[in-house]
Amino acid sequence: MLAPLLEARNLKKTFSAPGGAFAIGAASGVPAVDGVSLELAAGETLAIVGESGSGKTTLARMLLRLIEPDSGELLVEGRDFLAARGSQLRALRREMQMVFQDPFASLDPRMRVGSIVGEPLEIHEPNLARAARRARVVEVLRAVGLAEDALARYPHEFSGGQRQRIGIARALVLRPRLVVADEPVSALDVSVGAQILELLQNLQRDFALTYLLISHSLPVVAQLATRIAVMQGGRIVETGAASQILNAPAHPYTQSLIAAIPALPAS
Repeated sequence: MLAPLLEARNLKKTFSAPGGAFAIGAASGVPAVDGVSLELAAGETLAIVGESGSGKTTLARMLLRLIEPDSGELLVEGRDFLAARGSQLRALRREMQMVFQDPFASLDPRMRVGSIVGEPLEIHEPNLARAARRARVVEVLRAVGLAEDALARYPHEFSGGQRQRIGIARALVLRPRLVVADEPVSALDVSVGAQILELLQNLQRDFALTYLLISHSLPVVAQLATRIAVMQGGRIVETGAASQILNAPAHPYTQSLIAAIPALPAS
């Protein structure tokens, strides 16, 4: 039986609370992630859902080792990800990329799109010829629905939805196996967000991607998720198939999230 692509065991992360040295006892630390365990199989989309402050973004960043956990285990196909160093860590990292929440803040306004999307190639494939690098960048830009003329333009020349497509292209240029999408449509209006979700769905098929989707919105994850894990107060309180979570939630917190979804008015 194949090991999960990514597995977390009892991950914990505590941040210092305001007050510093004057804080007393347990009040001096705020547990952002408190004993989270999960598995992610190749090819699936696992959505982590919860309200702001539930710990889902902290969890996502720990899964990519953008921040280090205080304790716990993190395995990539059975290999100890937390013990990886040097070339082994770089090799694992190129297989895991992130799409950030804010398409306005996540792109360097001083760089042209060709450089933004091509930068990961410069880091991970420094011996790749310039023509080959350009061809890879053009290929991935076309895959996200942008033309070659985007190469020479700056981020401010694009709409919010187009900027998010650029961010997705940057994540895909290394041909990763896992993409973590942190609230990828929350900064976009509904119609543009729907287009981005459809794009992510198509890219998953075309690039054989595994997704970890972070969102506060159950209607958003309903479009993509095969499984859903619900976070509250740094813990996963319920996990299951997307259809089960959305149609027959067991935990009261999940039920409250479902109940909060506004109903469409009758036409």
